[in-house]
Amino acid sequence: MTEPRDQTEWKTLDQDLRRLSRLEAATMHGSRPLVGVGVSLVFVSFAALVAAILTGSEPQGLAVVVAAAFGAYMALNIGANDVANNMGPAVGARALSMLGAILIAAICESAGALLAGGDVVSTISKGIIDPAGLSDLRAFVRAMMAALLAASIWVNIATWVGAPVSTTHAVVGGVMGAGIAAAGLGTVNWPTMGAIAASWVISPLLGGIFAAAMLAFIKWRVIYVADKVAAARTWVPVLIGLMAGAFATYLALKGLAKVIDIDMRHALLIGGAAGVVLGVLSVPLIRRQSEGMDNRNRSLKTLFRLPLVISAGLLSFAHGANDVANAVGPLAAVVAVQQSAQVTGEVAIPLWVMLIGAVGISVGLVLFGPKLINMVGNQITKLNPMRAYCVALSAAVTVIAASWLGLPVSSTHIAVGGVFGVGFFREWYTNRRARRLNRTRNAGRQIAPQERTRRRLVRRSHFMTIVAAWVITVPAAALLSAGCFWVLRLVGF
Repeated sequence: MTEPRDQTEWKTLDQDLRRLSRLEAATMHGSRPLVGVGVSLVFVSFAALVAAILTGSEPQGLAVVVAAAFGAYMALNIGANDVANNMGPAVGARALSMLGAILIAAICESAGALLAGGDVVSTISKGIIDPAGLSDLRAFVRAMMAALLAASIWVNIATWVGAPVSTTHAVVGGVMGAGIAAAGLGTVNWPTMGAIAASWVISPLLGGIFAAAMLAFIKWRVIYVADKVAAARTWVPVLIGLMAGAFATYLALKGLAKVIDIDMRHALLIGGAAGVVLGVLSVPLIRRQSEGMDNRNRSLKTLFRLPLVISAGLLSFAHGANDVANAVGPLAAVVAVQQSAQVTGEVAIPLWVMLIGAVGISVGLVLFGPKLINMVGNQITKLNPMRAYCVALSAAVTVIAASWLGLPVSSTHIAVGGVFGVGFFREWYTNRRARRLNRTRNAGRQIAPQERTRRRLVRRSHFMTIVAAWVITVPAAALLSAGCFWVLRLVGF
């Protein structure tokens, strides 16, 4: 029996419409990256326009306009890459949605940059280049522009391949490469560069060890006890107090220190007072939250969500206060040289330069940040609120310890190292329990290599990609910067 003609025609029309709908959806999905590129170009053009309005009539005005465009490009890349380290664990633990993470990060990064960002920045990033070697004004401006452009390109490449890298290290490499191209190898402060290279190993190791130690403590005192809820009522306020104290100290060192003079002793006093007060205040809150909870691990996760969200916001605020100035430092140096016609060791950051950094970070985060946030939060290892809490606390405590010891560490490396530390500790702990159980049930039986691979809780491919990106960031940015320096010289800057 055949279908009526009108039904056949309607069926054909429905199939055609479904094909068109799928084609439209595919087109929209494919054009999404182009929208981000278009908005980015508008922002870079706007930054250049602002610079042209403010400095266009002065000598060297074109150099400032181009440097402002490069600075805006750098800020976009910081938002796309660096901020993922602060928000990734909270998103991976499902304490925050992607939209919530982006909103909190955008607000806190901008607030940190504008409220507590440095008023003064070193023109030769981290003291790695002797200013005397770049006394020629045109060579200095060219070097700063090359450093900005090279660092931006490298961070953009790292974001594209899915590797969270240190933008500060990229700027350091850019300055070093441009300095060598302009004045030779002798202008580089090699002991300082050696300390920075050592931080590639020190930062992730410290972050990973502390995060793993905190997770081991939580397992020992809260998770693997008979009455989990009672243990949580005792220890979660202590952990909240520890987190509050660590972040208060961290913010005092990285944020308030830019506004008022605070040494380590005063920062620790501020942190200790904040930790005690908030730890005590959290006792009734945790008791109220835990009422009626089942004696299961899933119940415990609820108690760590709010501290984790707050810690993510504080990390973003501190990052904005500390790293934005480093990123726009070369742009501020170009502006200062254009105004004073001399190279100085430190320069003031104009408000419009800091605004380019702060707004650019937010725009880059909104447009391109979800890729790295998802990678850090979900694709390295499985996170829950307790594990992500350990990562956030590790980031704050490790930076404090490194500041006290005088070690140049990267907050990016510490945060991602904390994620690796949590994952490798879980892997080791799970295998250890499996071996014990295996010895009890099947004495002498060996675990097959395929089974050991299946039980891995950290993706080795991501681990190798990220470590490789860390190692080559400074030399890659240096080589790119030297090339950019020669290109700029050829075009007449």
